[in-house]
Amino acid sequence: MIGPLPYLRETPSQTAGPYVHIGLIPHQAGFDIFENNFSNVLVGPETQGERIRIEGRIFDGSGSVTKDFLVEIWQANAAGRYRHRVDQHPAPLDPNFTGAGRCLTDDDGNYRFVSIKPGAYPWKNHENAWRPAHIHLSLFGRSFTQRLVTQMYFPDDPLFAQDPIFNSVPDPAARQRLVSTFDLEATRPEWALAYEWDVVLTGRDATPLDADEH
Repeated sequence: MIGPLPYLRETPSQTAGPYVHIGLIPHQAGFDIFENNFSNVLVGPETQGERIRIEGRIFDGSGSVTKDFLVEIWQANAAGRYRHRVDQHPAPLDPNFTGAGRCLTDDDGNYRFVSIKPGAYPWKNHENAWRPAHIHLSLFGRSFTQRLVTQMYFPDDPLFAQDPIFNSVPDPAARQRLVSTFDLEATRPEWALAYEWDVVLTGRDATPLDADEH
């Protein structure tokens, strides 16, 4: 006899910006979509920063995994600067880091990326305002009209308390669903720390997803 299906909490919504064009129109961000191929590996031997692995699964509200979802990410580099012409933050650009990648979920709903941990950056929203380290994720279902966008954060960031975007999610439990979990088991010795972050698309436990773009 089959028991009741689990009820998962939806991942909260988060703003798509800044520089959402990185996730929407790659060539406008200065990328060559054919040259870079937008794989799930964003780093090479010369990329600067702390290498990380990001992995997780995509669920629907009933707890079933979603396969063949297109997952895109974009992020600042290790110095806290996006590779986008509008970003004038006086931090160095890394010529060996595009800051964008994509992959498909497998039959078990898994996605995986190899990247670097992004740096915090100032954004002038209020006095001495800095955004916590975060990675933007965009998820496409079987139709591109199903695009969902959110942000993944890192554990124990001291900037959480003063970040209005993170705190725009009113429910503290929902905010915590935006924060990844350090995964020692998946960490590669002497190479890359690993973080696990699952996304729930709908339902009471849904990951907060974007209602608008900035």
